[in-house]
Amino acid sequence: PGGCGLSPPFPAAGVSQVTVRDALNQALDEELERDERVFLLGEEVAQYDGAYKISRGLWKKYGDKRVIDTPISEMGFAGIAVGAAMAGLRPVCEFMTFNFSMQAIDQVINSAAKTCYMSAGSIGVPIVFRGPNGASAGVAAQHSQCFAAWYGHCPGLKVVSPWSAEDAKGLLKAAIRDDNPVVMLENELLYGVPFEMSEQAQSKDFVVPIGKAKIERQGTHVTLVAHSRPVGHCVEAAAVLAKEGVECEVINLRTIRPMDIETVESSVAKTNHLVTVEGGWPQFGVGAEICARIMEGPAFNYLDAPAVRVTGADVPMPYAKILEDNCIPQVKDIIFAVKKTLNI
Repeated sequence: PGGCGLSPPFPAAGVSQVTVRDALNQALDEELERDERVFLLGEEVAQYDGAYKISRGLWKKYGDKRVIDTPISEMGFAGIAVGAAMAGLRPVCEFMTFNFSMQAIDQVINSAAKTCYMSAGSIGVPIVFRGPNGASAGVAAQHSQCFAAWYGHCPGLKVVSPWSAEDAKGLLKAAIRDDNPVVMLENELLYGVPFEMSEQAQSKDFVVPIGKAKIERQGTHVTLVAHSRPVGHCVEAAAVLAKEGVECEVINLRTIRPMDIETVESSVAKTNHLVTVEGGWPQFGVGAEICARIMEGPAFNYLDAPAVRVTGADVPMPYAKILEDNCIPQVKDIIFAVKKTLNI
């Protein structure tokens, strides 16, 4: 039901506002409870309730064997987690930021991603590597990189990148239940953001299927494709452009690998224009992959203009706020790209 016009509309029955942080916490709680093979390990995840409070209350509820504080040794605890997964447990390995997963990339790629294939399917590695990815605010180059393209490059991994609270909860539950290694790229700046969540999304059975994009807004003039925080920027840009008579279709990728290119193709066949948006660097990026797939596939014949990429600047992230703002795609950059591709 809507409001009377003087106040904001009431949320639909059963819908409530849930932050991304609480959605992730709910998912971990429900999966720890559902399957005793699931455990969480990482820096400060136990007594401290997690560096970002994602694991708040879980150590008190499940104890030392299920929620494990580790030393600052990514290669060590990621290796322990991978070994535990090979032996039949289902670890959730938290990196304080994915920049620090570089310390453990040998474990993620050479040990986790390749083992099922190299053992002809006889050794599974059901593990989730999760934590904040991409730029936060004022943390400079060594804490601001997006690794979607890096991990999306590697066969053997599944890579998910949530935007909303529903994405975060549903994808984390799907990742924990998956029998393959899954890299879950969250965004620190989204943790405190509330999103509407339906009653269904808050149930213990709710999962978001890995490999399926979601159309966040229907449109007819241009397709905007993004993942993680830039999805919100695309929704904002679409609202501004709608006032000028331009209707954008906004696609939330949700999964980087396997990529749901069919949803993008269907949209491009309808709108005839494509703009990709990401926080990562341009070269060999997620947008580059989408553009290549569209060019190689049936949707290419529907394009009325070249596809346009909106990306982070091709530099290590500066510390100064004004420079940082100029390195990260903003709503105005998306609007500019849409007008460029539509030639208006």
